[in-house]
Amino acid sequence: MRILVTGGLGFIGSHTVVELANQNHEIIIVDNLYNSKIEVLESLEKITGKKFKFYQYDIADKTKVESIFSENKIDAVIHFAGYKAVGESVQKPLMYYSNNLRSTLNLLEVMKEHGVNKLIFSSSATVYGDQGVRKYTEDMGRGTTTNPYGTTKAMIEKILEDVYTADNSWNITILRYFNPVGAHESGLIGDNPNGIPNNLMPYVMRVASGKLECLSVFGNDYQTVDGTGVRDYIHVVDLAKGHVKAIENAPDGLNVYNLGSGKGISVLELVNCFEQINGVKVNYKIVGRRPGDVAENYADPTKAWNELGWKTEKTLEDICKDAWNFEKNN
Repeated sequence: MRILVTGGLGFIGSHTVVELANQNHEIIIVDNLYNSKIEVLESLEKITGKKFKFYQYDIADKTKVESIFSENKIDAVIHFAGYKAVGESVQKPLMYYSNNLRSTLNLLEVMKEHGVNKLIFSSSATVYGDQGVRKYTEDMGRGTTTNPYGTTKAMIEKILEDVYTADNSWNITILRYFNPVGAHESGLIGDNPNGIPNNLMPYVMRVASGKLECLSVFGNDYQTVDGTGVRDYIHVVDLAKGHVKAIENAPDGLNVYNLGSGKGISVLELVNCFEQINGVKVNYKIVGRRPGDVAENYADPTKAWNELGWKTEKTLEDICKDAWNFEKNN
């Protein structure tokens, strides 16, 4: 299958390219390098032994999207491209709404024009909002989102539902991620955002390596095991394999799946595991809660197992080991 991967040099996109290539799919990558690096392309070719067609385009520019589809016969699209930092979205909501919605609308319009109807959308567990429960199932539906990033994901999900209602020849799979962490075991690709990191694990790694002085833990007064936020941390390679299963096994129509481990881990539990497995110290301090965060959430991944044949295989120890291996190599 010839698959267009938007945001394919980003953290999750790059790992998904590897897993797709391992299954002999042909991949075309588009990425504007806003929060990724061109060096990732060389790393992907080293890992897979394959060359990839790459476009350094911003899909918020519809003419660029049209040129990709005109130059390539595309069978399916995996759509990762978009701004993704919760805290930044609270500070810059207009930037998030403008970019994330415009790029998706452009993509959908061009797909329709070219008769491409198979889409995997990179959504987020943030669409559930804070529903007063710990474990989230797909049939709960979307809640009240707590930040603009999550709201853009919820709005795009609604757009996709309306697109499918209007034309049920579309095959759309929405994947709701929980918290992707870790890195490829080669140490060649991992979570390496431009600028100050917004997510926990790259911050932990930069503190452990001495690039940053201290990790800020946002709140220790939640009603959780140790007062810090509890999340479902999923190894990015497991997550990437979920996209391959979705491309290959998802039923026709519109389908929604949680991709998570089904287990909650607190911030301090992750930090302690990282220190123990890697023999390093991670200095941290407790600060106030971060706007838009909820206390605890984790996935019920049963549906993905039953319908896609997917479940996580890697452990928290694997996550910490692989993340630190990537940091040391880079």
